[in-house]
Amino acid sequence: MMVPLTLMILGVLAAAMAPRLMARSDWPDREPVLALWVWQCVVAGVLLCCGLAMSLSAAAAWEAVRGPVFGFAPRVVVEAYALHAYGPWAGSLALLLAGGAAWTGLVLTREVHAARARRKQRRADLLRRSPLLPGEERSGDRLVILEGDRPEAWWLPHSSPQLVITTSALRRLKGRQLDALIAHEQGHARARHDLLLHSASALAVGFPQIPVFAAFRDQVHRLVELAADDVASRRFGRLTIALALVELNEDRGVFGPCPTQHAQVPQRVNRLLAPAARFTPGRRIRMTACAALVPAVPLLITFVPGLRALT
Repeated sequence: MMVPLTLMILGVLAAAMAPRLMARSDWPDREPVLALWVWQCVVAGVLLCCGLAMSLSAAAAWEAVRGPVFGFAPRVVVEAYALHAYGPWAGSLALLLAGGAAWTGLVLTREVHAARARRKQRRADLLRRSPLLPGEERSGDRLVILEGDRPEAWWLPHSSPQLVITTSALRRLKGRQLDALIAHEQGHARARHDLLLHSASALAVGFPQIPVFAAFRDQVHRLVELAADDVASRRFGRLTIALALVELNEDRGVFGPCPTQHAQVPQRVNRLLAPAARFTPGRRIRMTACAALVPAVPLLITFVPGLRALT
């Protein structure tokens, strides 16, 4: 039972400690793409710990599961895991983790269906606000301009994604500011941030008591905006995208004394106007490799007994 217990302890430690360590770090704002990678590796590591512990526990508890889990592994490899010594707790642990896996699949499926319904509703609302003229056929235009008193812009993810901009936003944004806004939204679309947001939301809703999933959801919403800001700033400059953010949000009270749901906008503007030094390429590569070790460690722990038996 040592390997499943080790995996569970490792998963619990990662789920509890990772949010605290990331909250104390100041580098994610400087490197949002790298921070997103680290968060994904941590979440993948936690899920791997649970999945591998479930597989070994189920193999120890039920002979019917042992064959598919170990496949064509030599007998010496199976014996190295000492499955007969796991005891009666193996079945209970396997059932508990299997229930968690089923619930994870359910909430992810539910989030996918909910996202599709929201996307369908938004496209229906878009068609209602911008109806087709008599004789006009639906086209695959990637840019839709709506009449609106509020300056807004958003990207509708789909097989043929569309960028929607209101006329108020067009009146407010000057010159390259509009290009920077479009680059920002294109950054979201190219990186498929919508998939990352849906996955993070599903895990946080499905497992609200697990700190790493709630922190993952909260940080992803912030980091994807910073990453898209960086995409736009590399093409059009930090000042340009900062001014575009101010023009789009100054009438919403986000820069006033009372916090609003857009309270992160002033932080984004300040970050663009007073950028901190970025990591060197070498340091980014090292941190990327270190983050990749997080999901690799559960795999190593799982396969070590078998590899030792073969040597």
